[in-house]
Amino acid sequence: MIPLASSNLAGYEYDEASQVLTIRFQSGRSYRYGSVPSSVADGLGTADSPGRYFNSEIKNSFEEV
Repeated sequence: MIPLASSNLAGYEYDEASQVLTIRFQSGRSYRYGSVPSSVADGLGTADSPGRYFNSEIKNSFEEV
């Protein structure tokens, strides 16, 4: 798990082979999103605000798996 500096997101993991992005929230709950390009996963790790990036680029753009 790669930690994130966020009040809402604790960290993420990305499996490039399956294109599955797993996001763990500070609450301990995790969500997995499929068909996520590596550029989107990389963007989460480098975003100034990971929470905002998640909401705008991932949350409603990719299906949970």
